[in-house]
Amino acid sequence: MKSNALFVKVAAIAVIVVLLMLALGQINHLADERQGRFHEAVASVEQSQAGRQAVLGPALLTTCTEEWSSTVGEGKDRKTVNEKREFMLTSTPSQLVVKASAAMEPRYRGLFKVNTYASQATLSAQWRTLGALRPQAEHADSRLSCAAPMVMVAVSDARGIRQAVVKVNGDALPVAAGTGHPNYPRGFNARMARAPADLDAPLAVDVTLELSGTAQFAIAPAADDTRVSLSSNWPHPSFGGRFLPVTREVRANGFDATWQLSSLATTAAADFGRHVALCVPAPGDAGGDEAPAVYRDATNSTPRTDGSGCMDTFSVAFIDPVNPYSLSDRAIKYGMLFIGLTFLAVGMVEVLRRLRVHPIQYLLVGSAISIFFLLLLSLSEHLRFDVSYAIAASACVLLLTFYAHYLLQGWLRGLAFGAGIGALYGALYVLLQMEQTALVIGSVLLFVVLAGIMVLTRRVDWYRLLNPAAAPQSAA
Repeated sequence: MKSNALFVKVAAIAVIVVLLMLALGQINHLADERQGRFHEAVASVEQSQAGRQAVLGPALLTTCTEEWSSTVGEGKDRKTVNEKREFMLTSTPSQLVVKASAAMEPRYRGLFKVNTYASQATLSAQWRTLGALRPQAEHADSRLSCAAPMVMVAVSDARGIRQAVVKVNGDALPVAAGTGHPNYPRGFNARMARAPADLDAPLAVDVTLELSGTAQFAIAPAADDTRVSLSSNWPHPSFGGRFLPVTREVRANGFDATWQLSSLATTAAADFGRHVALCVPAPGDAGGDEAPAVYRDATNSTPRTDGSGCMDTFSVAFIDPVNPYSLSDRAIKYGMLFIGLTFLAVGMVEVLRRLRVHPIQYLLVGSAISIFFLLLLSLSEHLRFDVSYAIAASACVLLLTFYAHYLLQGWLRGLAFGAGIGALYGALYVLLQMEQTALVIGSVLLFVVLAGIMVLTRRVDWYRLLNPAAAPQSAA
């Protein structure tokens, strides 16, 4: 008889576990939905202000025309016609030095905070010679003519350009919208008054640029020698792209980073001549803590599943490591582990203290633990994550301690049970904060729990527990 009662109880607890799994699944679905709305808020800010930025330039661009005369036809139909072709010449600098700073300017869409920035950059480019702008005739006795060169700077989202000043050899030039390059149309240009008299002479171009964007800032190293220094007041940078900085210093109030590249390490300068797309990484559609990157062509916003067909760039993303939705999603993944350990603790008390706990009481305890994750998700939208976690955990620990006082027949057992639940919440918080070592910490924790159970039950006669003649147990 007792054996049948035990089987019924175990089956009831199994059904309760399934119900709690469904409840955690719904909470996880809600977290994914809220994270999706957060991504919609980011897209809304990008649509209204400016998206992720990538900068290319400065570079020189000129359009040329070759005209020639040719003879067509034979005999009486033979005649002379004038023909011409138009082509474009470009030149990238020998040396490019960029000094930039980025100040964060957060924007809000309802409850959602979106990281935007305003950058101030000085781009100093040097050309040893302008031989690349010297046109080459393709036909004999042809006439070549070229327009005055223009300085072009391309960006991925021109709406973020707040101000631009261009100087050539110290002389300021008027700045116009558009680059004049068909493959990199977004940006600005400054046309020289006339072509340099000596194309073998050096040229210096200085560009002062104020640019705003969202979440990420990238630079294409289209020069023989590129040196970039970037500073910001954001303490959580994520360096990406094709090249990592050679030096970086991350502080509590910001970071400094420097890059140094030569044309031996990157094909960006050659890619510019081949009209390779300037791409910016954008979040993918997959879920999880960090969505995989999807590269978008800055010219036509065409998505690319990888970086192939894109110009080399290096970038820094201004990430938020305490994103409440990603942290809540990670916490919910430990939900069933929490419930399993709690049920195991209650079952151990039943065995060791000869108490009887009804399946409904298991359901109430499991529901209280599940509600913690819902409280954490909702509170973290309004408060800091650590404060939200402390409030939700404290509320659930107090509730379970109070209930365990009656469940386990005594304040001492209730306080011990509440202390155990509090320790579980503390361990979970450590796991969330130490993502890189979460696996080893979780493994050690489970080993310690298993070892404790084996030590506590080493003298339990499990056959006697199923013996119908066993002494009656007190009711909870």
